[in-house]
Formats: sequence, structure tokens, C-alpha cells
Amino acid sequence: ERHDFAIRTEFIRLDQFLKYCGLAETGGHAKEIVAEGIVSVNGTPCLQRGKKLYPGDIVTVEQYELHVTAE
Repeated sequence: ERHDFAIRTEFIRLDQFLKYCGLAETGGHAKEIVAEGIVSVNGTPCLQRGKKLYPGDIVTVEQYELHVTAE
């Protein structure tokens, strides 16, 4: 299930992006989601909650496909 999320800045950190998308309620929750190993960035599992995401990146969390786009 694809969802597009536009960012106004050059990049957004993964934990901030998970909150922005509504998948995480808090920074701590985002950290837990990433630590569980269920988050992939561009098809590669990602355990770095501070990973920088840029327009064109695709974040996958379980059945959700979140596309980072430029505003």
C-alpha cells in the first residue's frame, strides 16, 4: 500500500519521518519500531533511526510503503 509524504527540507531523519507519517506516536516509539528490524529503506533493513532520507527514498514498514517526495 503506497503512501507519498512530501518534505519541505533537503532531508528528514528516519525517526522524524515515522512520526510525520503517523506510524510512530513519539520519538521513543519510532526508536522501538526501528530497533525491531521491521523498517527497510530502499529495500534494505535499517536499524539507524537517524538515517537521512531524501526525496526518492522508499521506507517500508510491514505492509506500508512510504515514499519520500519533495514538496
